[in-house]
Order: sequence, then structure tokens, then C-alpha cells
Amino acid sequence: MHKENLSMKLSKQFPLNALRVFEAVARLGSFTKAGDELGMTQTAVSYQVKLLEENIGEPLFMRRPRHIRLTDAGERLAPKVTEAFAILHEAMASVRGAAEETLLIHSAPTFASQWLARHLGSFHLKYPATAVRLITSDSLIDFAREPADIAIRSGKGEWPGLVSHRLLAIDFTPMLSPELAASAGGIHQPSDLLKLRLIDAGDSWWTSWFEAAGVADPDLAGRPRSRLGAQSFEASAALAGQGVAILTPAFYRDDLAAGRLLQPFPILCSDNDWDYWLAYPESRRNVPKIKAFRNWILEEMDVAATNGS
Repeated sequence: MHKENLSMKLSKQFPLNALRVFEAVARLGSFTKAGDELGMTQTAVSYQVKLLEENIGEPLFMRRPRHIRLTDAGERLAPKVTEAFAILHEAMASVRGAAEETLLIHSAPTFASQWLARHLGSFHLKYPATAVRLITSDSLIDFAREPADIAIRSGKGEWPGLVSHRLLAIDFTPMLSPELAASAGGIHQPSDLLKLRLIDAGDSWWTSWFEAAGVADPDLAGRPRSRLGAQSFEASAALAGQGVAILTPAFYRDDLAAGRLLQPFPILCSDNDWDYWLAYPESRRNVPKIKAFRNWILEEMDVAATNGS
């Protein structure tokens, strides 16, 4: 009898099902969406939230027609509950042996093709038990709704709920094949680039670079525009001699060193502190595979910065 009373008391103090429902409602901002995710009716979701509010003694949501928002108490509780469920998830996964199997990375396409794919071999050598699955996309993923361990994205590094580590500055300058430069009689001054086709002349980087180079009125608006969708595609076109691309030098050091690409001028511009960042949920900062990748890539970036490669 004593054990039964203790079990009932603990269940009341820690209403796990109600907390799970509350976390989904708080994350999705909707009783209906939470019900869809959990396979529950909206009435059942509302009942679980009400039970939790009675247990705590305070309302957790302000309910308005077609809209809900967290109360102050709800705002305090939500991140802690989210973190607690993340910890429980990782604990279960580690017991099943799944936590170390695969590291799922979402990355900006150019960073993935021009840096990450070329360096991942050293990560595999250092952490052979961790497989890597790489997905490329220009869109910012929502860690709460999409399966992902980490993301490599461009921006200012300011994303609520995420830990961010700056990886690489996004600077840019024109590049072209030596053969194309020779066909124009050589590139001796910035305005000489205007003798050639500019790949994606509508890119704002061109405007910034010509301004920094002191070229007045390059008339970019009158040039044909072709958006290839990613910097790596523009680099491929430049390597093929199809025009002048404006690129980030750090991604093309091998091509520059081998003479496949030419950087005619040392003038570099930056995109208003718009850099590449490693990002992951704050609640998962201590997951072993995330810590391993974070430490590895930051070390690689330090080595590259020191060696200039």
C-alpha cells in the first residue's frame, strides 16, 4: 500500500505525459498541430495541458481566438522541458547504440562541395565509429521539425535557441580562367573585366566589388543575367572559360595554386559580416557526436587559417 501511494504521489509531481503534450504545443504554437504530431485529438491535448496547469497552479497559455501564446510561467517552463526531452531522447538512443551511428549534417551547398567534402576524410579517420550523412540546402532548417544534428549555414550567427561557431568569412573577388584572360589581351586593371562576360552580372557582389575597385558606372544592369543557384556552379563555369565569376577565395585555393583559376586583383570585399557558421540546438550541445564534429571542424579551420590553405 505504501508503494502504491508513493507511486501515485510521484506521478502527480511529475506528469510526464502532460509535459510531453505541453512541449509539443509550446514548440508548434498550436493545440491542433500538437495533436496531429502526437496522434491525439485536440480535446485530449487541451485536457493534458489543463492537468499540467492544475498541477503547477498557474496557467501556461493565454488562449485567444485562433491564437495562443505562452504566459510568463509557460515561457520559463518550455525551454527546460524541451531540453529535458532532448536529454531523455539521447539517453535512449545511446542505450540502443544509435547515437554514435550517424551524424546528420545540413549544409549550404557551396560550403559542402568546396570545403566539407574535401576535408571529411580526416574526420572519419579520427572518429571511425561515426558515419556522416550530408544534406545540402540553401534553406534554413528548423531543428524542431526536421531531423538534423548540426547545420552549416550562412548568416550573422544569431539564431535563437542555437549555439553558433563562426567558421569562415564570406569574402569575394573576381576569378577567371587564364585562357579567358589571355583572350582579352590580359587583365591589367579592374575595368578590363568588363570586356568579358560576367557570370551572373545581377549579383550584388559585383556592384560592391567594382565600387571598391574604383570603377565608376560599370553598367551592370545592361548585361545578361544568369543565376546558376550556387557559387560552386559559377566556379565550374569560370573553370570552363565561360566567363568571370565572383567567388570566395578560401574555397578555390587549390584551383588558384594549380593555375586553373586566376585571381587578377587582391581586392577583397565582404558581405556585411555575413559568414559561414556551425549551428546546433543549445539543448544538444553535450551530445558526443556533435561535440566531436564541433571540435574537429574548429581545429581544421584554425589549421587552415594558420597555413593559409
